[in-house]
Amino acid sequence: MKRIAYKALLDWKDGRKRKPLLLQGARQVGKTYLVDDFAGNEYSDYASFNFEKTPELNAIFDGDLDPRTIISKLSLFIGRKITAEETLIFFDEIQACPRAITSLKYFSEEGSDLNIIAAGSLLGVSVGKKSSFPVGKVNFMTLYPLSFNEFLDVTKDSLLSDMIREGKLDELGEVFHNRLSEKLKLYLYLGGMPEVLQSYLDNGDIAEVRNIQNEILTAYNNDFSKYASPEQAVKTSEVWESMPYQLSRENKKFTYSGISKKARGTTYSQSVTWLKKAGLIYPSYNVSVPKIPLSGYSDKTKFKLYILDTGLLGAMLGLTSDIILKPDALFAEYNGAFIENFTASELMNKFGSELYYWSSEGKAEVDFLIRKGDQIYPVEVKSGTSRNLKSLRVYEKNYSPEKVIRISPRIFSRENEFLNIPLYGVSGLDELV
Repeated sequence: MKRIAYKALLDWKDGRKRKPLLLQGARQVGKTYLVDDFAGNEYSDYASFNFEKTPELNAIFDGDLDPRTIISKLSLFIGRKITAEETLIFFDEIQACPRAITSLKYFSEEGSDLNIIAAGSLLGVSVGKKSSFPVGKVNFMTLYPLSFNEFLDVTKDSLLSDMIREGKLDELGEVFHNRLSEKLKLYLYLGGMPEVLQSYLDNGDIAEVRNIQNEILTAYNNDFSKYASPEQAVKTSEVWESMPYQLSRENKKFTYSGISKKARGTTYSQSVTWLKKAGLIYPSYNVSVPKIPLSGYSDKTKFKLYILDTGLLGAMLGLTSDIILKPDALFAEYNGAFIENFTASELMNKFGSELYYWSSEGKAEVDFLIRKGDQIYPVEVKSGTSRNLKSLRVYEKNYSPEKVIRISPRIFSRENEFLNIPLYGVSGLDELV
């Protein structure tokens, strides 16, 4: 399954200042598959160690953390010699062995000739609790569910995917616009979890797709109990289960009262942080004055929360597959929750930074702000074909951005500073602006 992140792994391998690579991302977004594929294509030898499946590995890291000593012990463990240049060493689910996380510091300082990738589904949750984190001693990379562009690649539409990626939306006529819109509806239902997509590609069984999505959701709930105290696990589950309701409201701002009437931030904020660190949600913070850096002008007490994958969102809502056949139902369903959530996940996949939205004293609200160089662009998401640009125009009047952007089901259009980008074209935003 072709992933855009593969190129980033190649860049890491060939980098002059290569350090151990820490591959982050939510459970089941395809980290292990990606590294397995990379190792098979780019190295003559591969040594993979999973600390959850093989807990006896922990004993190797209990004593001396000298890289040569550890490599010698790991070689004995697998029964063959691990060589520096020829072997890719993979520490999978490394959060299960805090000392292995600490060892990355010494691999960086004394074993720079070694090729080491470490991955963990809950690294953000686990790091710092029982281990000394190797600050400045690792390279970072985050893997997300497959984007819509990657979905096009794996469904044999790479030429259209390349045109979107290169921002050539003006070259797509009505025929390709309709084709991409139909594929987007399927993607919104399936989502971008690799196991889900592989199952659908192999047998086309939409019922099996939903079974796998529900299994993933069950695995996430199990993680709440496994990596949090019993009390926090209950609260984290309550926040997670409230997400579909929070997103389906007209005003998608997250409120603790949306969990229960008596819920308060002091009780549930830690669970929101847990879900963010686990990669299961993407917060979008409120900005009232759009200046660089956006983080410096954001109000972290006002935010929206999006789920990492629209397919999982659909499973949580119990949507039936016949919605794919309806012209625009999935776009407009739950007050456009799918489209706004889809846009958030595409922006995270593309830019990998925090999300922000703008509001002005209840008079206007723009769904997203994106930064390109020293410019900030307002982005409004429309689930229907409405031409209403009230909030964008309020923002434009106040701040005079070089571009104002609407994302909608409409075909691409450009008029002076205004861009209408079709829903499927979000990943081409940086080229278009």
